[in-house]
Amino acid sequence: MSQPTVILATASYDHTIRFWEAKSGRCYRTIQYPDSQVNRLEITPDKRYLAAAGNPHIRLFDVNSNSPQPVMSYDSHTNNVMAVGFQCDGNWMYSGSEDGTVKIWDLRAPGCQREYESRAAVNTVVLHPNQTELISGDQNGNIRVWDLTANSCSCELVPEVDTAVRSLTVMWDGSLVVAANNHGTCYVWRLLRGTQTMTNFEPLHKLQAHKGYILKCLLSPEFCEPHRYLATASSDHTVKIWNVDGFTLEKTLIGHQRWVWDCVFSVDGAYLITASSDTTARLWSMSSGEDIKVYQGHHKATICCALHDGAEPATS
Repeated sequence: MSQPTVILATASYDHTIRFWEAKSGRCYRTIQYPDSQVNRLEITPDKRYLAAAGNPHIRLFDVNSNSPQPVMSYDSHTNNVMAVGFQCDGNWMYSGSEDGTVKIWDLRAPGCQREYESRAAVNTVVLHPNQTELISGDQNGNIRVWDLTANSCSCELVPEVDTAVRSLTVMWDGSLVVAANNHGTCYVWRLLRGTQTMTNFEPLHKLQAHKGYILKCLLSPEFCEPHRYLATASSDHTVKIWNVDGFTLEKTLIGHQRWVWDCVFSVDGAYLITASSDTTARLWSMSSGEDIKVYQGHHKATICCALHDGAEPATS
C-alpha cells in the first residue's frame, strides 16, 4: 500500500491560499485570491479539488494543477460564505452564509439545487454522518436540523438566547453533537434516533471551555478510536483538547500568539493543524501537546486550514 498523499492548505487575510508540504513545512503553491477574504477551506473526498468560501462566492480549485484560476465558481449567496463541506461521495456540496441561507450544490450541475432559510447569519454548517441531515448554527443562537429527505427543518434548538453559535461538530458515528458559542461555552448533546427518522437532541453536558470566544470546535475522527477528543480553538490564543469521556481537560496547546481561528485533525487523530491570526499555521502532536512544525509564509492573519491525509474513497 502506498502512503496516501497529504493535502494541506491554508488561507489568510493576505488574499492568498497556500499549499504546504506537511512534513517539511515548505509552501509549494500559492494562489492569489484578490476578490475577497477566504472564510473556510475544504478538500473534496477524492482530493482533487479545494473549495474556498469567500464573499459571496465559493470557488473550486484543482489541487493537482498549478493554474491560478478556479475550475468552478458557485455564485448565488449574497454575503460571506462561512461554511462549506462535501457529501461523503463528493457528489454535492453544502454551504452556509451570512445572507441567512444554507444551500446545496450538485457538483455535476450548474447553480444551486436547494436553499434553506435560517433567517439569521449562518456561521457554521455540518453534515450528519447519515448524509441526510445538515445542522446549522447562526448568529442569533439558533441550531437547526435540515432534513434533506423531507426537504424541511426537522428540529430547532436555542442553547443560549442571542448568543451566536460559532461552530458545530458531530461525532463520526453520529452519537454526539457539540455547539460552541461566543461566550466560550460548549453545549454537548446526545443524538438519539426516535421512531421517526428525525434526530433528537438529549442534553449531555455544558462545558465552560474558554474565557474568550470559541472560534472552532472539532470532534476527533473515526481512526482515533478508542480515544475520543474534542478540540476547542479560541480567541485566548490556545487550543484545548478535552476527553469526551467526562469532558476533562487533556491538554492545552500553547504556542500561537493571537486568536486561533481553525483546526483540523489528521485522519488518525494523532495530529492537529491550527490556523491563527499570528499569521502561522501549526502542526501539533496530540500525544505530547507540542507543536512540531510551524507553517510560515502568510503576511496577515491565517484564518482557515484544510487537511486531507486519508485514503481516497474507493471508486465504484
